[in-house]
Amino acid sequence: MDFSYPPHVQDLVHRVRAFIETEVIPLEAHAHEHRDGLHPDTLRELRHRAKSAGVFLPQLSPEYGGLGLNLQEIVPVFEAAGRSLLGPLSLNCAAPDEGNMHLMHLFANDKQKERYLRPLAAGEIRSAFSMTEPPPGTGSDPAMIKTTATRDGNDFIINGHKWFSTGADGAAFFIIMAVTDPDADWRVGATMFLAPADTPGIEMVRRVPVMGAEAPGGHGEMKFHDLRLPASAILGHEGAAMMEAQARLGPARLTHCMRWLGIAQRALEIATKHATEREAFGSKLSYHQAIQWMIADSETEIHASRLMIQQAAWLIHEKGDPGRSETSMTKTFVAETVNRVLDRAIQICGAKGISRDLPLSQWYEEARAFRIYDGASEVHRMVVARQAIKKYTR
Repeated sequence: MDFSYPPHVQDLVHRVRAFIETEVIPLEAHAHEHRDGLHPDTLRELRHRAKSAGVFLPQLSPEYGGLGLNLQEIVPVFEAAGRSLLGPLSLNCAAPDEGNMHLMHLFANDKQKERYLRPLAAGEIRSAFSMTEPPPGTGSDPAMIKTTATRDGNDFIINGHKWFSTGADGAAFFIIMAVTDPDADWRVGATMFLAPADTPGIEMVRRVPVMGAEAPGGHGEMKFHDLRLPASAILGHEGAAMMEAQARLGPARLTHCMRWLGIAQRALEIATKHATEREAFGSKLSYHQAIQWMIADSETEIHASRLMIQQAAWLIHEKGDPGRSETSMTKTFVAETVNRVLDRAIQICGAKGISRDLPLSQWYEEARAFRIYDGASEVHRMVVARQAIKKYTR
């Protein structure tokens, strides 16, 4: 096993880390001045500086203005970018756009790439992925999708109700998952469509109020009323949405882990710094065993998380294995690690930890959802258990 990274990746990690420290973190104080968090003009200027610094779009090919890193190589780069919640946005490697770019790079045709992928990669527009539905539609169970796309000549008529379409408000286009063959098994009965946001029949009901700060575009509740799209709007192949979505969702689980690990690492650094400076009961907090054990547990779990991400990324990139169990284990472990690390960091920092003088409390609110989106921890445990049962009972 070789856990080292090529020199060009190591160099990029250093440059991303420096960019986050000097350009991004100072803007965190202004991250809530606009409905979408950072003001769009500020974000636009920040992305311009990221391009000038040569750190913009690390995950996409040079053909689209990216740096051409593969899934293994982006692991430390995304972690460095993730040291601030604004970091991935500034580098244009934040969800949902990063996952949507990956999906279109794999399955969009040339016309679709020019119309949607190229401006998205340039940071000129935003996108939204509409799969999740309110009850009785799909949440964690994709077999429960209720949105339908009915063929009408060379067109499809889409009707349905979605929510938690992240980035919906102000998105230039939607990727919509709908059932095209209700009689088929759910694995082969759904199709993805590309729909410009101004197409008649698309209604944004509201931005769903959520715990934590708003992201650009919020989390939209959407309704589709007789939305007519041509067959040319199909992304990938008819009936292949579930298979194609997994090509997006597997790596996307890992990229979420990479970015959030940057927050966990920074939280541990903040807590350790506080512990080495704050005196109580006759000594520095860092001399007290209770504090030392919290630091040790966080350090250990971050280390384990990093190795799990690396191994899962290696499995997908080098072996062509979807790594279903490995990505599920990684997503569950890292999501819960991030929450524990933040909880310990707040505890170590005490009253200061729950204040807004430190970013810990805001991260704590944001991180709670990580155990739910891209598959709840319980669902991923179910996946891991099923694979283990198959393996040990063969």
